[in-house]
Amino acid sequence: MIDNTDMLIFWAVVLSRLLVPLLIPRYPLPAVLAALVLDGVDQTIFQVFTDLPLDGYQSYDKALDIYYLTIAYISTLRNWSNLPAFQVSRFLNYYRLAGVVAFELSQIRALLLIFPNTFEYFFIFYEAVRARWNPLRMSKGVVIGAAAVIWIVIKLPQEYWIHVAQLDATDFIKQRIFGMPLTASWPEAIANRPWVLLLAAVALVVLYFLARWLLTKLPPADWEPSRRGWKLKLAADPLPEHIDERHEQLAVAAQARVLRLALLEKIVLVSLVSLIFANILPGVRATTVQLYAAIALVIVVNAFLSHWLALRGRGWESIAREFVVMAAVNLALVYLADFLLRQGGGALNLQITLFFVLLLTLIVTLYDRYHVVYEARFAQPVDGRENNVTLSPS
Repeated sequence: MIDNTDMLIFWAVVLSRLLVPLLIPRYPLPAVLAALVLDGVDQTIFQVFTDLPLDGYQSYDKALDIYYLTIAYISTLRNWSNLPAFQVSRFLNYYRLAGVVAFELSQIRALLLIFPNTFEYFFIFYEAVRARWNPLRMSKGVVIGAAAVIWIVIKLPQEYWIHVAQLDATDFIKQRIFGMPLTASWPEAIANRPWVLLLAAVALVVLYFLARWLLTKLPPADWEPSRRGWKLKLAADPLPEHIDERHEQLAVAAQARVLRLALLEKIVLVSLVSLIFANILPGVRATTVQLYAAIALVIVVNAFLSHWLALRGRGWESIAREFVVMAAVNLALVYLADFLLRQGGGALNLQITLFFVLLLTLIVTLYDRYHVVYEARFAQPVDGRENNVTLSPS
């Protein structure tokens, strides 16, 4: 019988991994680092503090990784003012998603080395720069060079370690560094070589002072010190004034154009993420064609609903309202599909389907809200023509 305390710890970790990424659009660097740390320590927490069987958790762990990285990419639509950096991040994100899909369909692990997750560290790099300097200072060459260094120097060795050599960091530390078998507990491993912790503490102190010294060699910060004397900008930048004042009107104007390139990108993004989830999570029996068709249908229905509201001069007013209404519409579609399938002797796995629908709704809601900002910031053309929508005054 599973202990209640074990389940409490399990759900606390899982909910943290679901909720922390929602902070990325507003607090990009702290939130993505927190998500990265949670990803690295969650299984260790379960091993140390619970007796739960973790046979199937690796699948959910991969799915949660895709989840928080997708939210990180969507947040770049709202927050990033450096267009070359955004274009590089878009390429890196879709390149990785395509590679993960190819791996899930073929199970060839070398594909994860060919399609490394460079986007994650590139996102951290950009936000680390923005925390101290204006990111517009980065030229296209600097942006591409940073992505290349992250790809070759950091991600290729890491992807080889994890996916080709299939070495586990915690197992490596316990066996090679602390000199204990995998069956030993962590307190036993630490007791075997306590000096390892002392060396780790010394290394952290050295790294801290090295980082402080490097900061003195870098250009001065662009931002004024905060009330606490910090020159770091950890919260996302406010929207530019010309966008902020007309945000709702811009959203209505965008929604009025139901057939636009953003609709295609939404279908591609959500389809890739959902296809990865479908191959990772148990209980999904839909074919790739069925999954793409269902996703495209739901997204198009949502787009026409937004279009219908826009033609009446109304928008969604808030992300929460759009998510709730869209979720209700999408859940109704699921139950209708289940009803029709049952008439013919079929059925949906409702638990998995409802999970997909809520995931899809969250991604579409955030994408719709933040793509409007992206279009306004960079004056994106619509269907090959310049966006010359006239907005009436508030």
